[in-house]
Amino acid sequence: MRPDSTMRIAPLTREQAEDICTWRYPAPYECYDMTDADPDWLLQPEAGFHALLADDELVGFRSYGADGQVPGWAYDDHALDTGGGLRPGLVGRGLGRRAIATGLAFGSEHFAPAAFRVTVASFNVRALRVVESLGFERVGRFDAATDGRSFEVLVRPSGPVDSRRPAVVGVT
Repeated sequence: MRPDSTMRIAPLTREQAEDICTWRYPAPYECYDMTDADPDWLLQPEAGFHALLADDELVGFRSYGADGQVPGWAYDDHALDTGGGLRPGLVGRGLGRRAIATGLAFGSEHFAPAAFRVTVASFNVRALRVVESLGFERVGRFDAATDGRSFEVLVRPSGPVDSRRPAVVGVT
């Protein structure tokens, strides 16, 4: 991926869904592995998955709806849950902010939610910094019902995002 590549959201193809289902991340990020995902499910409209492309290359995915929820939190319908991931080889290269901002812009345009909500593993300081730099604020913490791992829930109002503004690098 070129540094000046423009990211965009597109419908997910079968080939892309099958590719995503092979993605494995190094510890401790293995909780984000997609190897248990079913490509047929990713392609269902109710799953809410979309391809994240840069120069027509699959660099990640964004999801909208229940996929962004982790069992153990009392989710409501006051915000649209959004999640996503980057191709494992692209993680840690400073692309997360652009990827999430691209997803928020798409979500605002296509779903017009009052707010967005993200759920991030508490250990994932990189992701927490990025979403906070995009205006998300922490509203709670919980332990997942599935494995007891700690997660943070963050919310931000819907609206424009400047993906070019530098990310905040301080730890909160």
